[in-house]
Amino acid sequence: MASIIESIKSIPTHMDYDGQARAEKLSRLIITLFGFVGLIWGYAIQEFSQALYILGAGCVMAAIITVPPWPMYRRKPLDWQKSQTEVSSKNKKKK
Repeated sequence: MASIIESIKSIPTHMDYDGQARAEKLSRLIITLFGFVGLIWGYAIQEFSQALYILGAGCVMAAIITVPPWPMYRRKPLDWQKSQTEVSSKNKKKK
């Protein structure tokens, strides 16, 4: 049981800023394309429900592709600056 918990904790749950921007653009593109195709298909067969089903499938697909922090969204991690407390404690030790 402990190994399962450790393996779950080792899963990365972060996404960098560039990855967030890419995920947002991709989700907008997917939903727009599925909405357009659904509108055309629903108009062609005169069934508005079919247009909504296709749009719903696009939303589900966009969520699966863009919500989890896939490795393609973690390519450019930020190098964070040290906190002020760490910097000041190092300076005090040097003096």
